[in-house]
Amino acid sequence: MSDIRDLEPKTVWDIFHGMTQVPRPSKKEEKIQAHMLKLAKSYGFKTHHDAAGNIVVEVPATPGCENAPITVIQGHLDMVCEKNRGTEHDFDNDAIKTLQSKDEDTGRPIVKADGTTLGADNGMGVAMALAAAISKDVKHGPLELLLTADEEAGMTGAKALKPDSFKGRQLINLDAEEDDHIYIGCAGGCDSNLFWSYATSPIGSDETVVRLTVTGLRGGHSGGDIHEGRGNAIKLMMRSLSGAEIDLRIGEVEAGSMRNAIPREAHAVVGIKKSDIDKLKKSAATVQAEGRAESYEANLEISVTDESGVDAFASTGDTATWLTALAALPNGVLGLHPKVPALVETSNNCSTIKNERGNGQLKIQMGCLTRGSSESQLEVAKAQIAAVAQLTGADLTTGNQYAGWEPNPDSKLLKITASKYEALFGEPAHVAAIHAGLECGIIGKNVGGNIDMISFGPTIRGAHSPDERVFIDGVQKSYKLLCAVLEELAG
Repeated sequence: MSDIRDLEPKTVWDIFHGMTQVPRPSKKEEKIQAHMLKLAKSYGFKTHHDAAGNIVVEVPATPGCENAPITVIQGHLDMVCEKNRGTEHDFDNDAIKTLQSKDEDTGRPIVKADGTTLGADNGMGVAMALAAAISKDVKHGPLELLLTADEEAGMTGAKALKPDSFKGRQLINLDAEEDDHIYIGCAGGCDSNLFWSYATSPIGSDETVVRLTVTGLRGGHSGGDIHEGRGNAIKLMMRSLSGAEIDLRIGEVEAGSMRNAIPREAHAVVGIKKSDIDKLKKSAATVQAEGRAESYEANLEISVTDESGVDAFASTGDTATWLTALAALPNGVLGLHPKVPALVETSNNCSTIKNERGNGQLKIQMGCLTRGSSESQLEVAKAQIAAVAQLTGADLTTGNQYAGWEPNPDSKLLKITASKYEALFGEPAHVAAIHAGLECGIIGKNVGGNIDMISFGPTIRGAHSPDERVFIDGVQKSYKLLCAVLEELAG
C-alpha cells in the first residue's frame, strides 16, 4: 500500500490522492464539492457553484497568453460505488484504500483500490485538469474547469447547465479511458423501470426454501465493456431457475447496484418442493459451467443453499411469468453502427433488481439502461422493453434520457490534439466514437453555441467494478498530451 503521491506527475497524483480521501458517491457529493472549492480557492481562483452541484473554476492565463480563447476542461466529481462481497467499506464516510500493482494482462504498473471501485473514473480527469491549472510549468490561455455533478447516476449536473454557465466554446473532456484514443462522439441513453406486484402466501408443507446465489462475475461498464459479452448476473440467475424445469415460488430477489454497471452478483430466495432440490442444484451447476465457457468468467459461482429468513412467496404461475420477462428482456449488444466498424450502436443492460415484501405482497422493481447512438434504434430498444412489460403485467416508467454526441471529424480542436499526439508519441491516435455515455452531448445540446469538443484520458480498465485500475504510464501520457494541447491553444 505504497503512497501514490510518490508517482509522477506528482501534482496529478497528489490531487487524486486527496480526492480518494473524500467520499463522493453519486447524489451525495457535498463533501467532494466542498473539498474542490476549498482547493481551488487556496490558489486564488474564482469559483461558481450552481444549485445542481456543478463547479466552474476560473483560471487566469499564463502571463502573455491572456488573449487566447478560453479553454474549458471538463470532468465529473462523483464515482460509482461498488465493492466485493466481504469487503468492509462505507462509501458515505470511508476513504478509498489505494494499492500499486501490475496489470495481470499487460504487466504495466497500475493503481487500484482494495476491494472497491477506485474512482479514477473520473477523479483522474479532474486531477489532471486542476494540476494543469496550478502547475507553473504549464503554459495555457484562460481556462474554465467545469466539474460536473451526478454524472454516474443520471447526468443531472450536465443537464442543468445553461448557455451562460461558462464562457468558453472549446472543451476538452477528460473522461475517456484509452490513452491512445481521441473521442469525438458518444451514445445517448435512457433508463427504464419495470414494476411487478404479486400476492404472496406461506410455504406449503411439502415445500422447502432455498437461496440461489450468483457471484464472482467481472461486471464492468455497461457502455465501455458491453461489447465483451461479460456475464450478467440477472440473466444467469434466470437461466438457473428456469433451467430446473420445476415449480418455483419467488419470495425475495436482488441483483446489481448501479444502472451503468453490468451486474456482478444476484440472489433469489424461492420455495420449491423438497423433491426438486437436486434438480435446481443440477441446473445451477450446468449454467455455471456454461457461463464460464461463454464469457470466460472463470470465477463464476452459482450455489443453492438452505434459507430460513423468508416466509411468503408468489404463486408458481406468477413466478413463471416473471422468469419469462427476465428471459425476454434484451441484454447486451443489440446492434453495430453501420458506418463505424466494431462500434456498438445500440445496447441494453439489465442492471438492477430490488424487492419489497410485506402486507401479503411481493413487489419487484427492475432497472435497465439502454444506450444508442441512433435515436431511432434507441426507441426500438425501448419499445422492446415496453412490450415485455405489457405482456407480463408490469408497470413501466422511463426517464433520464440524454442526448448523444454527434461526431465532427472537421473539429479544429481535434486536428490540434491529433497533431500533438503524433508529434509526442510517434504514431497517430485512434480517432473514434464511444458507446459509453459522455457528458459532451448533453453539454452541447444545453449550452449551444457550436462548442468544439474532444475527449481523451488515461487507460482505465474495469470501471464501475472493484476491478477498476488506472495505468500509471497512461496518466503520464494523457497529462503530457493535455499540457501540449493547452500550450498550442495558448498561441
